[in-house]
Amino acid sequence: MAKAAKLKILYGEGDNEAQEAAASAFEKAGHAVEKAIGRKAVEAALGKNKFDLVVLGPSLSRNDRHHLPYMAKKAQAEISVLVMHADGSRHPYVDACTDTGASIENVLARIESMAIAGMMPAAAGAGAGR
Repeated sequence: MAKAAKLKILYGEGDNEAQEAAASAFEKAGHAVEKAIGRKAVEAALGKNKFDLVVLGPSLSRNDRHHLPYMAKKAQAEISVLVMHADGSRHPYVDACTDTGASIENVLARIESMAIAGMMPAAAGAGAGR
């Protein structure tokens, strides 16, 4: 399997402890991660920088996990949104979700399976070499 392109990820959580292990795993997978704690910090980061992917973690409130996908798409229409601990299939601005209690390996596999704009050039190049 071809290695996924390095993504610029904005990872939002409700608390620091929940964020550290997953952020470290994203970085070990080769992605650049900007961390944000709480809704206001996620919104501020979206206003300052461009990202390929926003990951909204389970320690954010349900309201934040519902509200922030709209804010991400409003800030950058082509951004992808992954919500952990949610049924995103009913939310028009969520591109993917993971089940409650999904392992970090499951989350990383889900990211690799997404059609993320930042991954498209690498995926096209990998396909051309086969």
